[in-house]
Amino acid sequence: MAVKAIFAGAFVNRLGAFLSIFLVLFVASKGHSAAAAAATLGAYGVGGVIGTLIGGVLADRLGARTATVFSMASSAVLTVSLLYLPNYALLFAVTAVLGLVSLVFRPASATLLSELTPESRQVMVFAMYRFAVNVGTTASPLLGYALYAAGGHRYTLLFWGEGLVAVVYGILALYALPRKERAPRTDAAGDAEPADSLLDVLRNRRYVMFLIAVFFNTVVYMQYLSTLPLDIKAQGVALIWYTVAVALNGAIVIAFELPLTKISQHWPVKVSICSACVLVGLGMASYGLPLGPAVVVLGTLIWTTGEIVGAPAMFAYPAIAGPAQLKGRYIGTFQFMFAAGSALGPVIGGLLFTALDHRVWPVVSVGSFIAALLVVIAVRQPAAEAEQELAEAELAEVPTPLVPPAVESPPALEIPPGTAAGEVTGAERR
Repeated sequence: MAVKAIFAGAFVNRLGAFLSIFLVLFVASKGHSAAAAAATLGAYGVGGVIGTLIGGVLADRLGARTATVFSMASSAVLTVSLLYLPNYALLFAVTAVLGLVSLVFRPASATLLSELTPESRQVMVFAMYRFAVNVGTTASPLLGYALYAAGGHRYTLLFWGEGLVAVVYGILALYALPRKERAPRTDAAGDAEPADSLLDVLRNRRYVMFLIAVFFNTVVYMQYLSTLPLDIKAQGVALIWYTVAVALNGAIVIAFELPLTKISQHWPVKVSICSACVLVGLGMASYGLPLGPAVVVLGTLIWTTGEIVGAPAMFAYPAIAGPAQLKGRYIGTFQFMFAAGSALGPVIGGLLFTALDHRVWPVVSVGSFIAALLVVIAVRQPAAEAEQELAEAELAEVPTPLVPPAVESPPALEIPPGTAAGEVTGAERR
């Protein structure tokens, strides 16, 4: 029940995530400048990056249920309040706080999802989680515009709608997610052990290398949202081909990631994640060819293949990379680096494009190749018992054929000493 609630909550949350799409237009409609609108969106993004880190800590200390209810209740109140703030300073501040609290639930949900799933099934269950998120994200702009149009091209219905979605998810979490129950940790002498902290995560050097790889690869990945449309316009390619590229990515991920994960979950985690980084780098580098519709489609197909091959393993790995009591912090630091790469990627790509123009693609793609090298060095395999567990689970799904029991051969007759060969009494024969 709890796992289904997490999937449903992820879908509902992304379905109602209108704010990031319409925030700039909303701020501009209040009479503020374009620079002020962009700064407000930036504050929302920075708040979200910090929120993922805090969410990991809250997941370990308070549990996913409490963290999610807090996140959704706060988001509902702050989202609606944006409609009624009297000045830009308050609007900027509340938007930053909203960005923070709205993403606290993500590490909490991922932590609980991991705790409820056997280690051998982590990759598949995170692929299912991503499927729910991607479907909701795809439908969100359409639903958002429908609310905007239904509200007379005003934002009141839109923001109240997002607030209502947050309330629905909060209620779902309150009644469907389990409470956190954890006995106090003690050492062999019975004394209380010191509390865990983020420093415990940072002491894992291999995991820190993995986090750096995530940041580099995410920066490269985000170029399809920032640098690619700029280059398409600069090269005189019809803008419809950028729309085709984005739609193609979404359609392939939704249609093929889950079926492919049924196969790729058997691969070593290192192979899946490294393949994703290499394919993302190759896809982005291919945009450096003479740009036209065929190159746009080809490059998108290459890096989208990398996404569906390795993203489930990349999102699942933090849950199995460290001790159980630090799972929330491991997931939180991963999502922090992913969010940081998502926020800084367009900025880095824009600066490089300004300096290099079309030559930006082979340069920016180097980040993914560096990420692949770090993954090879840093990522470890799950425990052997987890792999055995997966094999046993799959074997249990195959029906066992009915085989008749073997017929035992009769015991050999004992011939008394002195009896000639072939001389056996009738009683012994019977």
